[in-house]
Amino acid sequence: MTHRFFVPASWIQQDQVSIEGSVVHQIRDVLRMSSGDIVTILDDSGWEYEVRLTAVEYDSVTGAIQSKVLSRTEPRTKIALYQSLLKGDKLEWVLQKGTELGVVEFNPMVSDRCVVGNVDDVSKAKVERWQRIVLEAAEQSERARLPRVQPPVLFAQACERARRSDLALLFWEEENKRTLHSMLAMPSDTTISAHGKTETLRRPFSISIFVGPEGGFAGREADLARRYGIAPVSLGPRILRADTAALAAVTAILYQYEDM
Repeated sequence: MTHRFFVPASWIQQDQVSIEGSVVHQIRDVLRMSSGDIVTILDDSGWEYEVRLTAVEYDSVTGAIQSKVLSRTEPRTKIALYQSLLKGDKLEWVLQKGTELGVVEFNPMVSDRCVVGNVDDVSKAKVERWQRIVLEAAEQSERARLPRVQPPVLFAQACERARRSDLALLFWEEENKRTLHSMLAMPSDTTISAHGKTETLRRPFSISIFVGPEGGFAGREADLARRYGIAPVSLGPRILRADTAALAAVTAILYQYEDM
């Protein structure tokens, strides 16, 4: 397995790649690579470039493109995870493992029972750390597209953003009628009513899932979600930790749609 690196598309010119910045440090000092070694370069478009290094300098690395192939590692089902802010470093674990599983976008959010009460309490440095975690996880898990990490938003703003998805679900332990399993098992001609009107359910291309903080979502949040067309669902009879629930839901959805 070759080492993989995401780089700006502008670094790739015809049959050559010119690498700068922190990636140079990884190649030269951490991995101790040299001319002749092979790496995989990704430009976040879905293409993979096999590159033979031609020069490893102090502040730059150049390489010659040997081949270019379209990656098959990206899931067809595009999952956006709306995760309430969690205690400690639990969110970092969700970002890392969610990237490995195939989440395409992370939307941290502040909900009623979060330990963080305001989006302004999340520093720019924290968001940049989250982005680095996702980058490293994407390279390690052989992703070809880099999942987006959006700035934190309030719950209502998250609902407004998610309403554009083909399917939006909110995992709520007090929901006792509709389960994730029943939603995913519905045939394509099934009709549902999530926000006052009946719709035909087809295989969704984009799915937004909402996972609450350690204390779960408040009842008023479930009501607000319904008004935005986001269906509250149960993950089953057992109560999962917030960080476990997110990954269990992603796994179940991708398995159901044969994207695992």
